Amino acid sequence: MELELGSWALVKSPSLLALIPLLVYLVIVFRNKSNLAGLIFATVVAALLTGQNLKSMATLFSTSLGSFLGIIGLIIMFGSGLGYLMNKTRVSHTLVYWIVKQIGVNSETKGMIAIIASSVTICGLLGTLAGGNAVIAPVIIPVVAAVGLTPTAVATLLRVAGEVGLIVGPLTGVTLATMAVTGLSYGKLMVWAVLPFSIVWLGATIYAAKRIQKKLRGKEVYDITEDMVDISKIVITKEEKRTTILFMITFLLLVGYGILSKQGTTYALIVMLILSVVVTISSRLEIDSAIDTFVEGASKMTNMFFVFILFEVMFSLIGLGGGFEALGNLLTSLVSGGGKAIVVIIASLVGGFGIEAAAVAEITIVHNMFIGIVQQVNLPMEIWATAILAATRITGSVYPTANLAGQMGIARCSNMKEVLKACWIGAAALWAWVIIWSFVGPLLIG
Repeated sequence: MELELGSWALVKSPSLLALIPLLVYLVIVFRNKSNLAGLIFATVVAALLTGQNLKSMATLFSTSLGSFLGIIGLIIMFGSGLGYLMNKTRVSHTLVYWIVKQIGVNSETKGMIAIIASSVTICGLLGTLAGGNAVIAPVIIPVVAAVGLTPTAVATLLRVAGEVGLIVGPLTGVTLATMAVTGLSYGKLMVWAVLPFSIVWLGATIYAAKRIQKKLRGKEVYDITEDMVDISKIVITKEEKRTTILFMITFLLLVGYGILSKQGTTYALIVMLILSVVVTISSRLEIDSAIDTFVEGASKMTNMFFVFILFEVMFSLIGLGGGFEALGNLLTSLVSGGGKAIVVIIASLVGGFGIEAAAVAEITIVHNMFIGIVQQVNLPMEIWATAILAATRITGSVYPTANLAGQMGIARCSNMKEVLKACWIGAAALWAWVIIWSFVGPLLIG
């Protein structure tokens, strides 16, 4: 059954009025309600605007289960399941231990490097900011506290390093979504967009953390509690060492094969299942226990899966009403003659300041809003990828968000003022980079 406007639809395609559901969603989310609550209301509004009956909505929901966003939602659930297995078999803890011990933390600078390396690695592997840093914090906080890092500096570093992990990790929802909408390979995405963006962001964040240390050193200190781990008393068993090594070898081989053979988005599902089997067998975890752990982890992302399904339904109805097409026509007329750089800058601004959503959905929103004009000005996808990164990453650096509050909690920090100042330094550096790259990038690619 092909989706079409109902006989009593309130809009005619293409129409800017078809974007009302997106506006409804944003208003509800900005009033501190959940993504799911906002999407439920937005989907109802979208159905009414486009004149959908119960049968057509049921068909749309069914189709959405196999859509791009539906698959990404399933990948995130699988990633969470794998993450729980990695935690249960202590693969995550072993990796953090090895990183910290290898760096040999005996100064503030080495403490910062240890936080960044651990957070980028674990968040990149687990595909979750809160979950990744929650694993790291109990192990690394006592180590960096011993060399004088303040909770504010730690919160700043954890938040940005974790975000970088999400855009660097080859199997994270953010990376897969960006590759899918741009059509770029993992290698091209990293070289032309992610790595330069990450270097600028981390460099500015390290500067901000050093500034925090200079201001708060000796005034703000950690209170070491019982739930924190004394790294000198950690013992890595042969089983944990073997499982971690096998996990990393398998991970690198599977990712390498996926890149060389140009596997699609769904390949991530098989990778996560294979990694789960490797971890289970190597750690000699009883199969029912392994399955229960995987399912428990996956269930933690059920809400996110529903969010992505509802996003897909809402996007389909907005597309049916020609909302994105009408917006594209409007943007084209406004930016006409402005060139490639203006498109990159405006798209970054719209996402960076205007949209706070689940990152994968935010990528889809920004891409749908601007893809028409991106194609019209022949903007290379390598450069468009930087605009998508800016649109989805800078939002959390401009004003307090749930992600930022979560990272402060993990780092046991309550100094929102100084953390926000540090975020603004990072955001300013990223804006400078986006502006420079929007002019230079297209010239390099030709």
